[in-house]
Amino acid sequence: MSKAAGKLKSLKKTVERVTHTTKLKTNIPAGMAAAGPPLGPMLGQRAINIAAFCKDFNTKTAEMKEGVPLPCRISMNSDRSYELVIHHPPATFFLKQAAGIQRGTMTPGREVAGKITLKHLYEIATIKIQDPPNAMLTMQQMCEMLIGIARTCGIKVVRDLDPTEYAQFLEERKVIVEDQRRELQEKREAKMLRTG
Repeated sequence: MSKAAGKLKSLKKTVERVTHTTKLKTNIPAGMAAAGPPLGPMLGQRAINIAAFCKDFNTKTAEMKEGVPLPCRISMNSDRSYELVIHHPPATFFLKQAAGIQRGTMTPGREVAGKITLKHLYEIATIKIQDPPNAMLTMQQMCEMLIGIARTCGIKVVRDLDPTEYAQFLEERKVIVEDQRRELQEKREAKMLRTG
């Protein structure tokens, strides 16, 4: 064996093995990680111990309100261990909570589903800027991004909000949402009749 081949062989032994697995990105409700679908199969494909992961996740999120969706990044190691990074809830969740609505609008730009003040927006921005993907953003950029997200949800950002006027707006909005749900249900049933 030549000297070059001998050096190459010893070099191969010293270099660590590189794993080329992608990070698993998913939303898991706080305190409600279960081994069943959809989480179980995703973890099983990557050879992660599902029961240990669920127990670990549920203990980490025990102090949070149950059912809050949490974006998680899970990176796998070659020894079947994992690193779990839990971010704050999505911006849409915070915006809908601040506006006091369950769902956004079906036609953004044409109808208003709810309203929030600039103070609400700033509070949400201070929470969301702590997430690792948003670490390089300035507060102004974060607020502008949240305004765009609010617009797509049909949430209007205003300077100040009158509570009694807004409560009346939400009551009127409930009727509109019920009509939209009924209309969607009728469309689904009509589609089922056509295909059946």
